[in-house]
Amino acid sequence: MKSVENNLYRIFERHFPESREAVLIDAGGGERYTYDDAETQSALLAQYFTSLGLEPGDRITVQVEKSPQFLWLYLACLRAGLVFHPLNTAYQRAELEYFIADAEPAAIICDTKKLPLFTELAAGIRHLFTLDSDGTGSLFQSCRDSVREGQIAHGFSTRALEPDALAALLYSSGTTGRPKGIMLSHRNLAANAEVLVQAWGFTSADRLLHALPVFHVHGLFVAIGCVLASGASLVWLPKFDVAQVLERLPDATVFMGVPTFYTRLLQAPTFSAGLVSGMRLFISGSAPLLAETFNAFKACTGHVILERYGMTETNMNTSNPLRGERKPGTVGMPLPGVEVRVVDENGKVLGDVGAVGNLQVKGKNVFRGYWRMPEKTAEDFTGDGFFNTGDKASIDSDGYVTIVGRSKDMIISGGLNIYPKEIEAVIDKIDGVVESAVIGVEHPDFGEGAVAVVVAQSAEKLAADDIITRLKTSLAAFKVPKKVVFVDELPRNAMGKVQKNVLRQRYAGLLKLIQ
Repeated sequence: MKSVENNLYRIFERHFPESREAVLIDAGGGERYTYDDAETQSALLAQYFTSLGLEPGDRITVQVEKSPQFLWLYLACLRAGLVFHPLNTAYQRAELEYFIADAEPAAIICDTKKLPLFTELAAGIRHLFTLDSDGTGSLFQSCRDSVREGQIAHGFSTRALEPDALAALLYSSGTTGRPKGIMLSHRNLAANAEVLVQAWGFTSADRLLHALPVFHVHGLFVAIGCVLASGASLVWLPKFDVAQVLERLPDATVFMGVPTFYTRLLQAPTFSAGLVSGMRLFISGSAPLLAETFNAFKACTGHVILERYGMTETNMNTSNPLRGERKPGTVGMPLPGVEVRVVDENGKVLGDVGAVGNLQVKGKNVFRGYWRMPEKTAEDFTGDGFFNTGDKASIDSDGYVTIVGRSKDMIISGGLNIYPKEIEAVIDKIDGVVESAVIGVEHPDFGEGAVAVVVAQSAEKLAADDIITRLKTSLAAFKVPKKVVFVDELPRNAMGKVQKNVLRQRYAGLLKLIQ
């Protein structure tokens, strides 16, 4: 049944500080934004979108740099029942063409620098606006013009929605090459935010140092979700920069980051226990945290990093405890309301402690399904409602989950997902390439880095730089392999399948010296 209480914004609003003048975002240098700013600016945008004829369920595609105004835009979409569709700012033309064609947005918001590109890509799209990192652009200017001309008024009544109304659409490139749209509902995001606030002890007194990107589940739904669902505040950085993080850590009580953030902090000469004496909690996710990083951080600061496990499709599933043992190398126990199990290749639950199998999860946090892909949705869910994560895991006698590998060949580099099939499809189209295999190997900074193993018609006529240059024009920079190596042939098993495990072993140390 439709109710305003089902709207994620209304759920956040119940936790806002009594005084709306409380600071929500501290961007440094005296630049601060309050909860009242969030309320009034999101209402203004929601009202404007409604005046344009945008209706609940319409997709709003967003590729802009991080800014407080990005947050107002996200909240406005929630309030109006619009579907927020954020895109990685590194995505290039070919990627954007697919996402726009598949999502069929009613409106697009982009950076001014990319307006010529989006003008071409947005043919047939009703509305195209700009929003820059300083908050300027045609989006908010159009809102102000509409208010001045009396076309819209301040104030907006948050829309009543069904519990499973779509809140966000995020894309995760498929191992088959076709990106999948992941449908996250208001119920999904609300359930996870409220559980995490309790699990991690968030209160209105917390100040979360936010250096993550906001087009990603970690930075948007986890970090910002915890703040809004507890009435806390954000110490806001436009991106992760070691010097800026070191400067702002004394202002914060909580920090969330990918493992790369922690390895870089440990390399900083001025990083010390004294600098983080006011911190309450350090949280790591989006990629495996090495035990050596866990131990080095504890030795340096006295703080024990809390590692957790989640996915775009599910938000957070498990977490090491706020109070209790945080086991290095594990991602903790299932969060309240989340069920996890490991099964064999036939779907039979493995009852032996420590047995390695395919990890499945179930709970209100788990997404509705893939956008316009009912067959793929049915394939990835079991008959009793569990989602097949594609990860290999074990569960110890205390209930702690350890992720031991990925049954899919996905690479996680700096907390971002890279799907080899997508890169291979581009490489294989290059003149002179016979075939390719992209693998992930250990990288000292990013955790994993992509390596392209290429069979060429003639290695003398095709250089690694040629392949890298071609990829940079077609793919986001984080997907471009760190190294290209040429081989006479790819190793195969008896069935003719490329043995990527052999390649990973062969080139395991290739990136260890690359910074």
